[in-house]
Amino acid sequence: MNRTARAFWLNSPGEGEIREVTLPAPAADEVLVRALWSGVSRGTETLVFRGGVPASQHAAMRAPFQEGEFPAPVKYGYLSVGEVEEGPAELVGRTVFCLYPHQTRYVVPAAAVTVVPDSVPAERAILAGTVETAVNALWDAAPLVGDRIAVVGGGMVGCSVAALLARFPGVRVQLVDADPARAKTAEALGVDFALPRDALGECDLVVHASATEQGLTRALELLTAEGTVLELSWYGDRQVSLPLGEAFHSRRLVIRSSQVGTVSPARRSSRSYADRLALALELLADPSLDALITGESVFEELPAVMPKLAAGEIPALCHRIGYGKSA
Repeated sequence: MNRTARAFWLNSPGEGEIREVTLPAPAADEVLVRALWSGVSRGTETLVFRGGVPASQHAAMRAPFQEGEFPAPVKYGYLSVGEVEEGPAELVGRTVFCLYPHQTRYVVPAAAVTVVPDSVPAERAILAGTVETAVNALWDAAPLVGDRIAVVGGGMVGCSVAALLARFPGVRVQLVDADPARAKTAEALGVDFALPRDALGECDLVVHASATEQGLTRALELLTAEGTVLELSWYGDRQVSLPLGEAFHSRRLVIRSSQVGTVSPARRSSRSYADRLALALELLADPSLDALITGESVFEELPAVMPKLAAGEIPALCHRIGYGKSA
């Protein structure tokens, strides 16, 4: 069995390379996975690529199988789908999802992989980590039947949240983004779309995921009295100003954070991390979620592709990486 692999590393902010690594033989409770696909989350991963993780957040931002330290050199990523080549008999030959960086083969504990349901294509399963974030956000937000909801920010996380909200009975859901091209994505997901200036107000809930000061300000403006903004954006080392004067207090508005690093308190007593990820994979049986994958490259191109994603030269929600014969 081949015991070598290739991995994508960030050498220094803005510069990556592919390195050869030697793999250990898997222990009895481990699996050897051959990568089929991985995903680049344009928000978090490109922020890491630019070296934008503040020192205070180095520990909180560690990926489960990260090697190296921020800002660099570091091997970072968390959306990998592959086939188990060695391990427990019930897993060999199965397609699995793992929170692993971009690497052609890897050895991890068997408990770290989740079997992809037969109803979910492997190439779509790379979205599991992002849909898991959306599941956790909606556990935090607890939307009600008939709510008026806006999702401000049509990136990978915002679109995932909008896609799940589209299934709630009786809700008014609108995806709000400054890019008119997101209208096509919203249509594929089954939700309405609006530019920020045209968005419908009087919202009971606004989920903010644009990672911009302007987006968060607009989210507050769209709320009805006593409404809530659920903040999903992560700003890295940037400072954000907010209009907390004027009617913020008299309207009793709420800004609440949500983060996937812990299971929502609303479900923490009854759901584990594994339960949450398994649910996300089940939800990926919906083919409309293919709209979140907006580009594709082969693994060997990652050192050239990542700078373009970080600079916005390649417009992307989730950019898919194919391994082909690389593994």
